[in-house]
Amino acid sequence: MRDGFIGTLVELAGEDERVMLVTADLGFGIFDEFIARFPDRFINVGVAEQNMIGISTGLALDGWKIFAYSIGNFSTLRCLEQIRNDAAYHGANVNVICSGGGFTYGNLGMSHHATEDISIMRALPGVTVVAPCDRFETRHAVRALIAAPGVGYLRIEKQVPIDTSVSGIPYKLGKARRVREGRDVTIIGAGGVVADALGAADELSKQNISARVVSMHTLTPVDAEEIRDAIATTKAIVTVEENQVSGGLGGAVAEVCVETGIGVKFRRLGLAGVYSAVVGDQQFLRNYYKVDASAICEAVRELFG
Repeated sequence: MRDGFIGTLVELAGEDERVMLVTADLGFGIFDEFIARFPDRFINVGVAEQNMIGISTGLALDGWKIFAYSIGNFSTLRCLEQIRNDAAYHGANVNVICSGGGFTYGNLGMSHHATEDISIMRALPGVTVVAPCDRFETRHAVRALIAAPGVGYLRIEKQVPIDTSVSGIPYKLGKARRVREGRDVTIIGAGGVVADALGAADELSKQNISARVVSMHTLTPVDAEEIRDAIATTKAIVTVEENQVSGGLGGAVAEVCVETGIGVKFRRLGLAGVYSAVVGDQQFLRNYYKVDASAICEAVRELFG
């Protein structure tokens, strides 16, 4: 995903001289091409994320199209007040990039586990929140966010084992992508964990359970129509995310389910009111915190009793 982001950013900078990259002392090596081709449109503010958002907002209000890049929690929690008061309140075209969503930097410990960011960013009015599941969605999300008004939040990971471009399903901001059809249960994921949702669907098919898999890449605005269709045409919904279920994908889907007034079997998988205190690689932590394929299968089987 990260390479998809920077590749698309270089393309955009070549097409539009108002595109600028601001970083908080991160991204060296991967930004070499951008820096070489557009040296006057690259700013490293140092380890000063609040300053990164302040500068980005000022530039955006002067007509620049900004991508502000740092590791997950540093580009959100550390400068949340600046995102809220400076960028979002003024509707500035600042796209905050979270490099390392969820457990991507699992081996670096809890400080680098971005597991509350979706919930927090969803709470800010006027912020478009996006968590793509692969390189294809990342590339399209970058182009969509720069064209969208106001603040964008893009949560990317490093590498994922899937490529949903082969499905031929187009990408549109705010429109979920149904990457696998199914009639019994709908598994809705956000981010790279969609790979585990697809793995779970394969396993469930061996037990004669037909599972639909949906990539809810845009959390704000969430695709309520796709959720209502899942309620109407399948028997249960399971959400899965590397984030707190409160306010995250699970919360967003639950809100739509309740507002429809129609009951549906429902389960949220994610962190439920705990911090991720365990250290390990991304898949190890998915397994430990039960947001992996095995946990999804178990949740589905419990729902079908």
